Amino acid sequence: MYKKILVPIDGSPTAAKGLDEAIKVAQLAGASLRLIHVIELINFTTCIEPVGIYASEAIAVMTKAGAEILERGKFHAAAKGIGAETVLLDNLSLRVSEQVIDQAKAWNADLIVIGTHGRRGVGRLMLGSDAEEIVRRAPVPVLLVRASAVEADEAEKQVVPESVAS
Repeated sequence: MYKKILVPIDGSPTAAKGLDEAIKVAQLAGASLRLIHVIELINFTTCIEPVGIYASEAIAVMTKAGAEILERGKFHAAAKGIGAETVLLDNLSLRVSEQVIDQAKAWNADLIVIGTHGRRGVGRLMLGSDAEEIVRRAPVPVLLVRASAVEADEAEKQVVPESVAS
């Protein structure tokens, strides 16, 4: 059975749904969780300003927001009786999917649980699919937890994490 469950989270409702499912599996299996958050500079580099001007400030803000996302996830798991460790990843040269796969290998995860937006058509082509890449290349089983249409729409609107916006 699963003893080590890797859960990428990004603070979105979709990721929260994936975390909830991972907690259920962990409760049934007596497993522990490793929550990971990947800082993505691509979210910042799509603006008009030259990236070098504000990159260090943006990375600091994204690092703080990522740490808060992980802390909330850890607290949520603990409230359900599940132990969770957290890892903040900031290797800006790798895709999210590569970092998740590397983390699964390094930690010897038994399962990866991912909340997925279920994007289709142009949205998927433009944004790519880290979940699909993880499914293709993961060294362990992957459980995809699909958001409802309303949750996926809400996640698409969420550009800046709550803690950063306030």
